[in-house]
Amino acid sequence: MTDVLLTAGTRKGLFIGRRRGGTWEITGPHFNAQAIYSVAVDTRGDTPRILVGGDSAHWGPSVFHSDDLGETWVEPRQPAVKFPKSTGASLERVWQLHPAGPEAPDVVYAGTEPAALFRSEDRGESFELVRPLWEHPTRSRWEPGGGGEGLHTVLTDSRDAKAVTVAVSTAGVFRTKDGGASWEPSNKGVSAVFLPDPDPEFGQCVHKVTRDAADPDRLYLQNHWGVFRSDDAGDHWSDIGAGLPSDFGFAAVAHPHRGDTAYVFPINADADRVPAEHRCRVFRTTDAGRTWEPLSEGLPAGAHYGTVLRDALCTDDADPAGVYFGNRNGELYASADDGDSWQQLASHLPDVLCVRAVALG
Repeated sequence: MTDVLLTAGTRKGLFIGRRRGGTWEITGPHFNAQAIYSVAVDTRGDTPRILVGGDSAHWGPSVFHSDDLGETWVEPRQPAVKFPKSTGASLERVWQLHPAGPEAPDVVYAGTEPAALFRSEDRGESFELVRPLWEHPTRSRWEPGGGGEGLHTVLTDSRDAKAVTVAVSTAGVFRTKDGGASWEPSNKGVSAVFLPDPDPEFGQCVHKVTRDAADPDRLYLQNHWGVFRSDDAGDHWSDIGAGLPSDFGFAAVAHPHRGDTAYVFPINADADRVPAEHRCRVFRTTDAGRTWEPLSEGLPAGAHYGTVLRDALCTDDADPAGVYFGNRNGELYASADDGDSWQQLASHLPDVLCVRAVALG
């Protein structure tokens, strides 16, 4: 089987899994007692670089990197992500680390709380604030979500290095087509049932956005309430939540190779944040959201209460694809066959906040 690197950021450290020849080994914690809100694996260089957004209760947030698959770690002498003094803001945490594609070598984006986008041109060793988004005219009306005001999703476009899509809780989706010089809200059709106007230009509580493998203009969006699809890179959105036991949830991820295929993990409700119907199930669509099927072979069959957070569901880039998720029960699960069957890799971990995986060969 393909060698796979799996990373799981938890409330109290980073755990690293390796699969060699079908056998898994989990090590950790790295960054003991730090909350790990974001992890990325950059495979564009000669060796993969793991990037970690850690948050120490004593020292505060920082970005670390490893070029030897987690054996050793480097923290820059100067803070990698820091708000300019003129903004009057200070970094609370790094919610997202996103290496751009080959169209932008060495570029890495960071999404933060307070909600801002930072850009690195040295593979994540130093970042600069993308000021036009920070200074967007709507910013004064952005409101924090239940977990804070975080920029938690960054999507780049392999066709155009200047096209970037981000999502903010609770400001919604914003897009740039000119490398960050200007930004426009991109939320038409996404509901905001908690606002007096349920269809505003911005202010939606978007939880996650992911891009289709075959059609770069097709996006899938998990909202606070509702699952949506766009076929025009975010200009318009349509509801595709029919067929799910609940359209509330946090996570959404596209299959790495198959078009029209994506995964979500439905949650009962915003006021009842446990798996829908108390059952541990990932749901998959293979027709762009027209229908959904539950995937549960090998998952717990009884009543289950492990919530999956927005970045705790992911795929690797193997074929067939590995699919992975961790939950707030401290359980970590893996599928090696596109989600058709599952095995438990770990239990009794701290709360799992984020999961990332790549095939190493």
